[in-house]
Amino acid sequence: MKKIVFATANIHKLREVREILGDGFEVVSLKDIDFHEDIPETGDTLEENASIKSHHILERYNIDCFADDTGLEVDALGGAPGVYSARYAGEHVTYDDNVNKLLSELEGVKDRTAHFRTVISLLLDGEEYFFDGSVEGHIIDHKLGSGGFGYDPVFVPNGFNKTFAEMAPETKNAISHRGRAIKKFADFLKSNFPG
Repeated sequence: MKKIVFATANIHKLREVREILGDGFEVVSLKDIDFHEDIPETGDTLEENASIKSHHILERYNIDCFADDTGLEVDALGGAPGVYSARYAGEHVTYDDNVNKLLSELEGVKDRTAHFRTVISLLLDGEEYFFDGSVEGHIIDHKLGSGGFGYDPVFVPNGFNKTFAEMAPETKNAISHRGRAIKKFADFLKSNFPG
């Protein structure tokens, strides 16, 4: 079984990635390798932030690893919160704080189209590979559902009438931005590490 480090402390992301990758890969978290610091996300793009995180762990531990950065990009807000999605309402805030700020920014706005985008940086045998996934949808004006995390309770993907937070995990994973990026990532790993 191929062991690979996911440079995240987010248990929700870790669970999603393990569910999508399935058997054949042992995905370990930063906590599992006894890393408990915050990695500064100083990039201006999702690609830069994902790369900063994966390089930070490679340089510290000299182990193959991957990191992701995800952003919600709302058209009426010029692509915000984007790279600042996790700290939209400030540092050390809750998911609810970020969602509430987003809803207040969109109050009275008719165009609520948005998309989620995930970029993964994989460092493997001295090479860096990028994988991305996105999903189009729109922001509703109140929270629905208790599943998922982040902006999931207010994001409805195109072609569906439920928020990500109302969907079963397997349904969300099949169509989500992270699910699409992880699928490309998993296909790459499986073709390079068969069996």
